[in-house]
Amino acid sequence: MSTAEAAATAQARAPGSTIKFSSPRQIPVVGVVTEDEEAQGVFKPMDLNRVIKLLEETGDDLEEKQLKSVKKMVQCYQNGLPLRDLAQIFKILNLCAGKIKKQPHFIEPACNILKLCGLPFLKKKVSDEITYAEDTANSIALLGDLMIIPSSELRIQICKCIIDFYHAEPPKQHITGYQQASSSYKIKMAQVGGLAKTMVQSLVLFENQLVEKLWVLKTLQHLSASEVNCTLMVKAQAASGICAHLNDPDPSGQLLFRSSEILWNLLEKSSKEEIIQQLSNLECLLALKKVFKNLFTRGLSHYDRQLRNDILVITTIISQNPGAPMIECGFTRDLILFATFNEVKNQNPLVKGLKFSNSYEDFELKKLLFNIIVTFCKDLSTIQLLIDGKVILALFTYVKKPEKHKIVEWSAAQYEELQLHAIATLSSVAPFLIDEYMLYQGNAHVLAFLEWCDSEDSFFSHGNSFHGTGGRGNKFAQMRYSLRLLRAMVYLEHETINKDLCEKRAIQQLIGIFKNTISKYNDKEEAILLEIQSDILLILSGLCEHHIPRKEIFGTEGVDIILHVMKTDPKKLQSGLGYNVLLFSTLDSIWCCIFGCYPSEDYFLEKEGIFLLLDLMALNQKKFCNLILGIMVEFCDNPKTAAHVNAWRGKRDQTAASLLIKLWRTEEKELGVKRDKHGKIVDTKKPLFTSFQEEQKITPLPANCPTIAVMDVAENIRAKIYAVLGKLDFENLPGLSTEDFVTLCIIHRYLDFKIGEIWNEIYEEIKLEKLRPVTTDKKILESIITASENIGKMVASLQSEMIESQACQDVQNEQKVYTKVQATHKQRELANKSWENFLARTSNIKTLKKAKRLQEKGIESSRYSEHPSNAIFHRTDIKGLNTTVPSGGVVTVESTPARLVGGPLADTDIALKKLPIRGGALQRVKAVKTVNEPEKSIPA
Repeated sequence: MSTAEAAATAQARAPGSTIKFSSPRQIPVVGVVTEDEEAQGVFKPMDLNRVIKLLEETGDDLEEKQLKSVKKMVQCYQNGLPLRDLAQIFKILNLCAGKIKKQPHFIEPACNILKLCGLPFLKKKVSDEITYAEDTANSIALLGDLMIIPSSELRIQICKCIIDFYHAEPPKQHITGYQQASSSYKIKMAQVGGLAKTMVQSLVLFENQLVEKLWVLKTLQHLSASEVNCTLMVKAQAASGICAHLNDPDPSGQLLFRSSEILWNLLEKSSKEEIIQQLSNLECLLALKKVFKNLFTRGLSHYDRQLRNDILVITTIISQNPGAPMIECGFTRDLILFATFNEVKNQNPLVKGLKFSNSYEDFELKKLLFNIIVTFCKDLSTIQLLIDGKVILALFTYVKKPEKHKIVEWSAAQYEELQLHAIATLSSVAPFLIDEYMLYQGNAHVLAFLEWCDSEDSFFSHGNSFHGTGGRGNKFAQMRYSLRLLRAMVYLEHETINKDLCEKRAIQQLIGIFKNTISKYNDKEEAILLEIQSDILLILSGLCEHHIPRKEIFGTEGVDIILHVMKTDPKKLQSGLGYNVLLFSTLDSIWCCIFGCYPSEDYFLEKEGIFLLLDLMALNQKKFCNLILGIMVEFCDNPKTAAHVNAWRGKRDQTAASLLIKLWRTEEKELGVKRDKHGKIVDTKKPLFTSFQEEQKITPLPANCPTIAVMDVAENIRAKIYAVLGKLDFENLPGLSTEDFVTLCIIHRYLDFKIGEIWNEIYEEIKLEKLRPVTTDKKILESIITASENIGKMVASLQSEMIESQACQDVQNEQKVYTKVQATHKQRELANKSWENFLARTSNIKTLKKAKRLQEKGIESSRYSEHPSNAIFHRTDIKGLNTTVPSGGVVTVESTPARLVGGPLADTDIALKKLPIRGGALQRVKAVKTVNEPEKSIPA
């Protein structure tokens, strides 16, 4: 804020001028207390307007009387200021302050009134805080305006008064009928009145007055604890005004401390972007640079080191602004020097003799310097400074196996954290410094470090800090960040880097590391292991893409790790641990590491890789379907693939063709394509139009811009489904229902429909541009559009036939079911009737006799009337048997004598000659004698 602006503000609220306060009462009553009344805690009524009127009068002989009246008022309010009288009291304060310049004796009463403001405000009613809110806010705002009074004592007392808002003291004595206002009431009213803004504006008055400046900074330090006040301070350009004077002379050191605290609060509680913009000027950055250099080279105390780190954090935030003149003021070069002098020898006198200790502050400083290097690399203009500072070389000093008894500056835990931080910094910086990375053999360093990470070497990491998460007692954290660095370099697609990695057998090493992570599986570090595996697959994809020899090196071992991931339990995909990312990396590696290498493709097919892909697609997760379909399209170029696809069966014996057609229907439903309840085409002119295409109006576009119809091909999976089914041949697809065949008709004609759609767009664009094609072209164009519509009608007709045929088939099947049900019912009726007849015969003798006669008649009628002369007649019924149930067949056989059969334990040798009829097991006899026995009738 300039001096002119300060003068304008002062003029707006000049002391001694009349200030309008909105108050519901005109004549306030104040208390003048006697000794007895003071003991009882009461106010004696007095007229404050009389005091105001007296102060407004002019005359040299009135000074003593005026001072006496103000002193009397101060004595009356020594226990607190009532909210209802606050407007008049502050008006009295304003009048006293206006007289100070000509009558210095008014300094003391003004200061005394300010001391009263440090006491809690008093309220008679609960609603007083709301009723007198405007008066209170205006009164407190007056404190900032009074800072222009050229009195050091008054200014300091104003600052003390404001600070007391945050350290409220209880009233000296309880006043009967009054209550203390809430402790935060003054703070809220200061925010409403905009006190923070006027206090910032007053700083310009104290450029050469250190004591007053320190008191104002202390006040602003308290005020900046509020977001509202911080916003007001930002509007008053507080950040730039305070930062520019960081190096002002101050033997006490309070100026730097309080200023940095205010800047911190502004950054945390107001618009960060606006603060950065205010500080991104040469004056502020030169001030920060000077402060940091002094603290870095000369600061020895614990307090100095903390303050140094705070300044560096503020500088790091400013450096995020590309427009900040960090390079112009030389701050960037100095910070790079400070970040690398401990690892790279440097003869610069600025760092000569400097050394880090293992104190917490120096350790934090080292990490902060790594952070600011990451910020610097985002600005291409600092690249040369990073090269000159040998940043890559300095960071690579940490990419090595920790050597015992050689870590002097840092403890083992600190060194491990710095090592991880350095590798993470390399991941951001190295892609911008490729030549430096190759110059210092970056690939060799990283691969050697990865080899140590994968070894069985005993190493007990501490797992501290953000970078060491999950790495306690193992080397997973080191492996994780090393792979991130490799991934960042490989994805630059810089052939020199990738070729160098392949020559150093990186592909084989990474596959080996992946296999070892499978064997080292640990539930506690599951998320980190999944990230490591994902990064390995991404690196392999980057190395092998477009290079057949590298795909051959990837070989069957690489295919095995891909298949291992694809066999993951689908339930884990919803765990949130990173299985989704790993699966995406795996699908990407199929694209990059297998396609084009026929031995790998055949091995993938042999190991049922297509089955696994279809299993994943059957999960019906949209995020995977698009990528899997793309892989399927490529794989179907292999003639062996079709057999595998057709052989696959999912749940409920679902086939691959049925799955693809179901995906098509789902996709069209999401796209809002018009279909009837049977899936038939509704609009034959636009059979593939989505709801988005319907909403978008056709607009003429340049020839190199794709139209909506063309973009639709890439924005959904319909084209890929068409391609897969086309390569499988649309004929003889197994396991399809009528609904599937209806949809298949549309898929089969997808390309024809899409071509017609594009021609229709061309025709519409010609109309919009008001162009008239020649007669021949017009006829051809109309013929193409008509042909496309005819294809739509033909497909719709074919679909109708299929639906009708299915309906007839359903009717026939239903009739068969009805016939079967009818036969079942008839059989049941006959059975019931037979049972009723049976019951009738058993319960009625007449019915039984009738049934017997019918039975005998039936038997007789079934016999021959004449028998052959040489035939032997056997009776089939039993005489005297009173039943009508058919009896079993009766035959007469010549039985074996019982004496020849023997007992149950007889030898069974004779069984080979003749089978027994009854009597149990055969018995051995001395001699067998045939004896004629009488015939016996035995039921067969």
